[in-house]
Amino acid sequence: MTLFGCAWGMLSHAQSTFASKTIGIGVVVADINRSLDFYVNGIGMVKTGSFTITEEFGKRSGLTGGASAAVTILKLENSPEATDWKLMSFGSKAAHPKPKHIQDDTGMQYITLQVKALQPIIDRLSRMKVPFLGSTPTPLNDKAHFVLVQDPDGTFIELIGPLQ
Repeated sequence: MTLFGCAWGMLSHAQSTFASKTIGIGVVVADINRSLDFYVNGIGMVKTGSFTITEEFGKRSGLTGGASAAVTILKLENSPEATDWKLMSFGSKAAHPKPKHIQDDTGMQYITLQVKALQPIIDRLSRMKVPFLGSTPTPLNDKAHFVLVQDPDGTFIELIGPLQ
């Protein structure tokens, strides 16, 4: 069996295993209000719901070890097909320094958002005094540009699309 055949077998198995084609992503942040401001008013996500992880569920499930947390669900658009970006805070800062580049830490370091127009997002983030990283916007081709920023906790956000 070739490596390609092995990979294809895993791919076809994965496609038949999951009930949803999206991944819900939980992000622990230091300051929920600051992060909500960044993602809603800067990036342009929308709040679509919320729920609470109770102390009892957190302990029983092994998720939090007994801490409770309010979770706010954000999406790129309010539709069932959109990925859940779930923000929660336990009121403490990260135990590690904020990364300067994606290679500075392990785990999830960045997300990529394909946008219809970069300029409105650039304008909002500029008004919020969010620093732009590198020489952005950087042209990728004759239609798309690349912009890189970090959320308040250091997650890198790649924004890709036309300027207008």
